[in-house]
Amino acid sequence: MVEASNTNYNVIIIGSGPIGLACGIEATKLNLSYLILDKGTLVNSIYNYPYGMTFFSTSEKLEIGDVPFISHQPKPNRDEALEYYRRVAQSWKLNIKLYEEVKEVKDAPRSSYQLISNKNTYTCQYIVLATGFYDIPHMLDIPGEELPKVLHYYKEAHPYYAQKLAIIGSANSAVDAALECFRKGAEVTMLIRSDKIGDNVKYWVKPDIENRIKEGSIKAYYHVEIQEITEKSIRFSSEGKSIEIENDFVLALTGYEPNFKWLEEMGIKHSSDEKCIPMHDPATMETNRPGIFLAGVICGGMETNKWFIENSRIHAEKLMKEIGRRKEKS
Repeated sequence: MVEASNTNYNVIIIGSGPIGLACGIEATKLNLSYLILDKGTLVNSIYNYPYGMTFFSTSEKLEIGDVPFISHQPKPNRDEALEYYRRVAQSWKLNIKLYEEVKEVKDAPRSSYQLISNKNTYTCQYIVLATGFYDIPHMLDIPGEELPKVLHYYKEAHPYYAQKLAIIGSANSAVDAALECFRKGAEVTMLIRSDKIGDNVKYWVKPDIENRIKEGSIKAYYHVEIQEITEKSIRFSSEGKSIEIENDFVLALTGYEPNFKWLEEMGIKHSSDEKCIPMHDPATMETNRPGIFLAGVICGGMETNKWFIENSRIHAEKLMKEIGRRKEKS
């Protein structure tokens, strides 16, 4: 990893997730001067995944930069992914500054931009936003959500041993948490908005959770609307009935969303429907703001299950090819 010494670049990439790293690799290939900035650690979203989490994708689908990803099983786990992306950053000697948050983006002379971080000020001709969506959880907007017992991220099962745990959600994160916490001694209740476990749940996990619910090891309520969380209980309706159950902890694993406010502050528009897809050209990944590009899952707006590492790696090639073409013309 190379330490940046100057403050003026062809392109600044915000976000050091796998797609941000892929953008840095493509910039390296094109001899563009670049800097990758991240407010957290390297591949910060993966770092914040639950301990021991297994990816849906196989190792080769997570590879970037022609660096082989070797894992013990076909589907790697969180620790193997962290090790792999550290190796990618080192192999390509990527120019990265971590724990540096971009606070403001301003227009600068000669069609360039000024980026003000918590540590420095930079200028560049182009910006790539590869920030993902994992930092901001969907809020329930109900009384009691601010209580310390309510968490929107899950790391491990141990804290919930011998506790009455309510898990809100039915996607992969909720199902994984429910099964692990049940097996580590928690009394688990799943609160599900729809009428079933999510269709996109990992195929090798879905029968497990459905069987645990069927046998009663994990309690599940469907067509749920949460009404209130208190220190000792949670109130909700299920299939038209009002229910209150005793409760020690709530895992509200209801999904996450991009930082739309930050995008709007940069002048980036998004669709007016519930998808809120940021405006961009799929051919070049450029937004309605000239010189500002998108890469990775942020391109899907609220459709957070549309883009993944394996199908958005192409974004890095598209946008850097366009930036390289413009640099040659200038």
